[in-house]
Amino acid sequence: MDIKKSNFRADINGLRAWAVVSVILYHFGIFGFSGGFVGVDIFFVISGYLMTGIIVRGLTDSLISGKRFSVLEFYVSRAKRILPALIVLCLFVLALGWLVLLPQEYHTLGAYVISALGFFSNIKFSRESGYFDVSSHENLLLHTWSLSVEWQFYLVLPLVMLGVWKFRPKISSLKTLIVIGLLLSLYWSVKMTPHKPLIAFYLIKTRAWELLAGGVVYLWANNIAMSSIIRRMIEGFGFILIMASVVIFDQTSQWPGWRALIPVMGTVLVLIAARQGSWWTGTKLAQWLGDCSYSLYLWHWPIAVMLVFLNFKGHMLGVAFGLVLTLLLGWLSYRYVETPTRINLSKRPIFISFVLLLLGVLIVGALGALVRWQDGFPGRVSSETNAIFAEALNKNPRLEECASQASGTSSKDKPVPNCTYGADGVIKAVMIGDSHSSSLVTSFKAAIGSGDVLQWTANACPLAIGIHSSIVKHKCENFLTWVLKEAKTLPSNVPVVLVNRFSVYLYGPNEVDPPLMNLISLFGFEGVNFKSNEYPTKMREGVLKMVCELSKDREVYIVRPVPEQGFNVPMSMGRSMMFHVPTRISVSREQYNKRNAFALETLDLAAKECGAKILDPVPFLCEEKTCWGDVGGLPIYFDDDHLNERGSQMLVPMFKKVAGHAAGGAVQ
Repeated sequence: MDIKKSNFRADINGLRAWAVVSVILYHFGIFGFSGGFVGVDIFFVISGYLMTGIIVRGLTDSLISGKRFSVLEFYVSRAKRILPALIVLCLFVLALGWLVLLPQEYHTLGAYVISALGFFSNIKFSRESGYFDVSSHENLLLHTWSLSVEWQFYLVLPLVMLGVWKFRPKISSLKTLIVIGLLLSLYWSVKMTPHKPLIAFYLIKTRAWELLAGGVVYLWANNIAMSSIIRRMIEGFGFILIMASVVIFDQTSQWPGWRALIPVMGTVLVLIAARQGSWWTGTKLAQWLGDCSYSLYLWHWPIAVMLVFLNFKGHMLGVAFGLVLTLLLGWLSYRYVETPTRINLSKRPIFISFVLLLLGVLIVGALGALVRWQDGFPGRVSSETNAIFAEALNKNPRLEECASQASGTSSKDKPVPNCTYGADGVIKAVMIGDSHSSSLVTSFKAAIGSGDVLQWTANACPLAIGIHSSIVKHKCENFLTWVLKEAKTLPSNVPVVLVNRFSVYLYGPNEVDPPLMNLISLFGFEGVNFKSNEYPTKMREGVLKMVCELSKDREVYIVRPVPEQGFNVPMSMGRSMMFHVPTRISVSREQYNKRNAFALETLDLAAKECGAKILDPVPFLCEEKTCWGDVGGLPIYFDDDHLNERGSQMLVPMFKKVAGHAAGGAVQ
């Protein structure tokens, strides 16, 4: 049986090659592919085109043959295409996780396997990608979100089109339906992307327009009569748009929103051109990559994650090996899983195919559930490794409770928590800041001793007046306004301590592989965006205004930045123990000074111009030349930049300087 039927479109198959290569090279960090994630958008348009065609042909044929279009057959046909390779991948990932994942990571992977096979991983990720969650590059099944979006589209589209067809069996009705759906989804995408970026990125509501764009091409522009020259021009312009998207955009680009129109329009133009044998899409390499594109997509991401686990991210030889392994495993999956399974299932009755696929999903899903039930099988690893990992959980127990993810006074926002540490009824001091204040407040309270400490925290918010953000849930300007107003109500003998990860607001994160959804890029000042040359100066001015305003009424202390390690310390140390190559994570003081030079200058200016006092954690956390991520073989961080309770307690002597001023006391 030839799986490439007479209506096979070589241009579409070649377009898949462009999509998968863009995504793979982006995830492997290849220069020039900063926007390679647009490959997923290309896949969406192609899927929408093909699925609309299948459904429309089935509905129109039903008028001629009298045979009803079967939604169940449509679902099973899609399942035969998607599930076999996905089931094998999930089984492999569970086996891999047994060998390389720490218990909590493995426990989480069990849930991800279930969500991937249930095609709701996009919903799960949209709810989990909070500030303190495991970084995206540690999730072996993160890429399955796009499969979930496509499957949800497959579930809904035939039902809606069939419902409209029964009411009015005309192509014009389907055209109206597709256009209305596209416009609504595009509107939601453009509107929600700046304000709710995670939801806009992951959910079908804001992604459906990309798939429906393919449907529009099928219904309006399929097989349009055009000269070969016009076709070449349209195709060429389409690929120019696609290539421009790959080069211009990066992980700081708000996505999808209006920007996704560029690669989507490029894909639409290539589909309209429908050139068979084009040098863009018709080469043997492009066709081979297109054939294997689904399996290549499935296998490339776990390999990219393993490079991060092994600290080979960005290493030329490591990346080259990862790319070769991706091609090999992708081909093996296509040759020995995808193709034979699809052919064999096609020979069986639809009910048998359904049962076999369901059985595979249930078996592997049950294994994922077992992993969760057994808490990631902690007995797999040594007591030393478990002790290291336990430090990732050794956080301030009120970490989430006392930090606002929605800083502001709007009724739509969560109020700023006014957390109190202590129960003496006498406020001795206040700690104000971002998530780093949450990781230091317990040591601050320990230094103060008797009396209460207030904590006012808004995650990911710089202490700089004039800052704005287009993210509704991070109204930092509202938070700062609230802080200044609330501070006025406190006695003047109550000092405040300011804690911020200052450099992340100046330059962005310095993790080895920062998350795709880099929210920092959405900060700015009036008329000045994050990437402009004016931005650091504006940030400095904003910090000085904040510090000087608070200093008018009371003593202000500013904590210099905690050293950022660049790697998740407990995960890196624990995983290296599993590989029997114990590793220590560190950053040199030279690197620290270089990274924080502008921020340190700004804090010194705040001390000079506003009378603030500087608290320096470096002497307490670092040796002469090196700042280690552990002490005595156990991490002092719970990730790459936040101190855990062990690390925080090392700063109690530093905070003793504040204790003397608290509530009018003398300087110690």
